[in-house]
Amino acid sequence: MKLPLEGLRVVDLTTVMSGPFCAMTLADLGADVIKIETVPDGDAIRRFDPLINGESYCFAVLNRNKRSVALNLKDPRGMAAFLKLADGADIVLENFRPGVTKRLGVDYASLSARNPGLVYASISGFGQTGPLSSKGGYDIIAQGMSGIMLMTGMQGSRPVKVGIAMNDIAAGITTTYAVLGALIGRLRHGQGQYVETSLLEAGLAWTHWEFAAFFGAGERPAANGTRHRRSAPYQALRTQDGYVTVGANTDKLWRAFCLEVCQHPAWIDDPRFRTNSLRVANVDALEQTIEQVLTTQPTAFWVTRLDAAGIPGGPVYTYEQALSDPHVLARRMVVDIDHPVIGPMKNLGLPVKSSGAFASIRRPAPLLGEHSAEVLESIGIGAAEFAELTAAGVVIDGRRQ
Repeated sequence: MKLPLEGLRVVDLTTVMSGPFCAMTLADLGADVIKIETVPDGDAIRRFDPLINGESYCFAVLNRNKRSVALNLKDPRGMAAFLKLADGADIVLENFRPGVTKRLGVDYASLSARNPGLVYASISGFGQTGPLSSKGGYDIIAQGMSGIMLMTGMQGSRPVKVGIAMNDIAAGITTTYAVLGALIGRLRHGQGQYVETSLLEAGLAWTHWEFAAFFGAGERPAANGTRHRRSAPYQALRTQDGYVTVGANTDKLWRAFCLEVCQHPAWIDDPRFRTNSLRVANVDALEQTIEQVLTTQPTAFWVTRLDAAGIPGGPVYTYEQALSDPHVLARRMVVDIDHPVIGPMKNLGLPVKSSGAFASIRRPAPLLGEHSAEVLESIGIGAAEFAELTAAGVVIDGRRQ
């Protein structure tokens, strides 16, 4: 069976995280993703530690299923080759600072004039329009300006960055659904289109509860540790040897938590804890009361009791523990692949499981310019011309030896 995007070609001009994440997702779904990399160094992530035999493990994890063409777009011959590739593309992705693609002549207006069915997607720090459109943006800048850093961490703490590159990933996945929506639109209406998002907007778009509370009640979300702003107990709680997460946030679950897990029926009628609203209002006392009991036994003991009572709960893992958890391994979220330079390596698995052909990991991340020869040959550049372009430094030939 064919994968959903098999037969579609993506020309990918993106670097670092947000764009490459989108491109990887499209590649996992079967698209032929041609990663256009700069000469002579390629994507900046190629220099991220850890390096194994000179190859970046970070790059290898994020760029699976892609082909690499190392091309100098500032040389007219390199630009001519790129335009031929874009003429046959279904999708073009870019995450330059706004204005760069127009200066290079690879913007949507230029490419769609040659290829009207093209779906073209841009990712930037702050969007293509607006007062800050020309401002450069990184994930941490967007986290700060979206309010997310001041609602993350413990009460009264300094601003805290989310532990992952949240706004980058949010922009990547937002662009993925935008591209897929535009492709469906092309199938129905016969016309490509331009879509764009930003690190700032993609992060803001994930703040639904906070948005509702602000405009509905004037609430300003502040750092709240692991606590929920609307439910209690719904947080991580200290145990004898670590922490356990507890989601006993309805009256039914709270009653079961008191009776079956902690075996303290008096809590049910405690005037501070009778309703969810009261538990939220008295969450400091609630946390202290519960932890006096939970700290008498290790996390595993409480997880067993929570599961037996049908209450959502689980251990708070280190990342190492998460990656070695039997359930995570059974769900194949850690997979083995072979890389031509790194050798046998681990990669993140596919988060979507399916009944038929949907997504797959078919090839390791490419070496810089590994597929320059085969891709450029497909658009009519023969061996002699390719040798000339390589000798002139317009193209890097990174074929595996």
